[in-house]
Amino acid sequence: MRGLLMLYIGILIFPFLSFSQIRTNDTIPRIAPISYDIDGNQVTFGAEMPPLNQIAGAPKAFYTYYWEFGDGNYSFQQNPKHTYTKSGTYNAKLWSTNNYDNGKPPESRPRSVTIDNSLDEASTSSTSLFTEDEDLLIRRNREPIPDQEMVLVTSYKNNNNYVSSGKLYLFYNDYQFKNNNFVLSDTRLHHGERIVPLNAISEVLPENDDHTLLASSSSTLHRNTLFVQDTTKRRNLPLTLEESKALYRDYQVIEFNDMQPGEERNIFRTLRTTPEMIKDTSAIVTLRSVYVPDDNFDNHTVKDTEMEIVTSHDPNKMSSNGWLMNYRLVRFKRLKFKVRFQNNGEGPANTIRLESDTPEMFDKSTLRIEGMYPECPICPKEREVNYSCLDTILKKDKIIFQFNRIYLPGSQQKNVAEIDSTKGFVKYSMKFGKDFHKKKTRSKTAIYFDKNEPIITNYAATRFIPGISIGAKAGYIIVPELDNQREYFVGATLSPFKSYRAYYQAELMFSSSSHDEIRNFEGVTTNPDGSQTVIQFSELNQFNNITVYAVPGSVRYNFNNFFAMGAGAQLKLDMSNANDQETTGEAFIRDNNGILTPNPDLNSFTTEDIKDSFVNAQAGIFVGFNLGTVRIGPSLGVRYVYNFDAPNSQIQLYGIWKF
Repeated sequence: MRGLLMLYIGILIFPFLSFSQIRTNDTIPRIAPISYDIDGNQVTFGAEMPPLNQIAGAPKAFYTYYWEFGDGNYSFQQNPKHTYTKSGTYNAKLWSTNNYDNGKPPESRPRSVTIDNSLDEASTSSTSLFTEDEDLLIRRNREPIPDQEMVLVTSYKNNNNYVSSGKLYLFYNDYQFKNNNFVLSDTRLHHGERIVPLNAISEVLPENDDHTLLASSSSTLHRNTLFVQDTTKRRNLPLTLEESKALYRDYQVIEFNDMQPGEERNIFRTLRTTPEMIKDTSAIVTLRSVYVPDDNFDNHTVKDTEMEIVTSHDPNKMSSNGWLMNYRLVRFKRLKFKVRFQNNGEGPANTIRLESDTPEMFDKSTLRIEGMYPECPICPKEREVNYSCLDTILKKDKIIFQFNRIYLPGSQQKNVAEIDSTKGFVKYSMKFGKDFHKKKTRSKTAIYFDKNEPIITNYAATRFIPGISIGAKAGYIIVPELDNQREYFVGATLSPFKSYRAYYQAELMFSSSSHDEIRNFEGVTTNPDGSQTVIQFSELNQFNNITVYAVPGSVRYNFNNFFAMGAGAQLKLDMSNANDQETTGEAFIRDNNGILTPNPDLNSFTTEDIKDSFVNAQAGIFVGFNLGTVRIGPSLGVRYVYNFDAPNSQIQLYGIWKF
């Protein structure tokens, strides 16, 4: 009996146990444990990577890697080899990124590595990423995704011919976005640097024109494939810092000391993207880095790093800086676009063709190439050439960029150690046409690698902030139900600036009006002899009103630049009501036969001034149309209003000028 009872209980709870097991498996995080092999001072690192969850229709999924070795060095290789020069215990860290994969990146716990011996640093060889005149480089391990981590690597170099001390500034969280995009969760320093406050900006230091630039030992080309960075050399440090504080909410200042001539150092920062980060997957956010190589002088380097917000790690992407633009000012600016791509094949690509949608509102004749990789000259139009070049072809609804005779390795190609060498980009800008409308656009790019099927990117969207347009309005109101009526009004409107099609509009108007109202009535009194005294009254009311009209919301639609219609609700209230009342009474005697005989002795005439305020509240609905430059500028309009209380009908004739 007990066995049957246990079997019954087991049958009852089995579905719940099964469901719990399924749920548990779904919530198990993916991990990538770190492994390593030590050979003296050289350590070879690796990790056991979990299976990838392929995104349907995307190129083959793969991992990219970013390692920190705990001594101020790093690598983007899958299985890097690193030589430690000093004995000690180091924490090696791995951030892996899942490309074309559903889900979050795998997590890796730091792994301790103990080195017993020290080496002479002069005996170890290292490759510099800096070109001859560079002193600041910014790299990151991935594009930002809301609620994920990314690592920012700041590399700086002393190009002076003497030992120097200086500062590094990082500005982040653009003011152009309502919410913060990043939280600076960790900063890893390895050369005695320290975090200091941003002091008051007042002192202007001299310019250092006497120092000698040292040539770096070597340079690598693949670094340029990583990210677009706008670098400038500047001489007015206080101006740069004030400008940067006006553009960004947050900043960090790091001070360094005793940097040897030609020495290179790295700083590592972990930035956590916030859950409320702007979700527009074609928007571009920026970070600004400022490097002051010598505190005694104002010379400094400014590097603005652009990053595209993504929802998944896809190297093929189109983005724009037109996330939210001011329509009043944008006609004087150039809108920037960027197309990123990566060759994920097993062999190199020699021809890459980018077909980018271009909405008609842009003037394609103003096209300007801002940057590219692989870097090559623009192809001449008048002849064919046999060298690498970028050809630009303008079509009615698209711009075609074609890299000819290049060599871009594939990520699956043998002996390709640096995954960034398989990436490229085209960055270009255009102006708007002369007559463009305030409407959002969506553009995408078809990417062709040689003769393979195209890869279609995401949509890059451009949008305009609503802006504010204040309109001045004046006109005349006709109320057919009133006698001798006159009403003039002035007011203001509030609406989005130069809306393309549908939009909302609010209005506030004040009017001065007058009208007459005649009321006839009589009073009857019965006399003792049976006759009646009849007084016939005629009451003339002459009204003078100050009225406020409010349109809390109306829906309007611009059919084109010259014709618009709208409908909405109107509220009315007489702020002051003055009534000059004149009452005339004419007396009669009505005999028993019903015959009226005038009785002048009882005639009367009275006047009265009646004043009141905040009376005669009315509500109604209206429909109307406008002719003229309806989006911005002057136009004429007619509006019919139906009030729910008498007088019911109202016709408004007006002119309006929107600014």
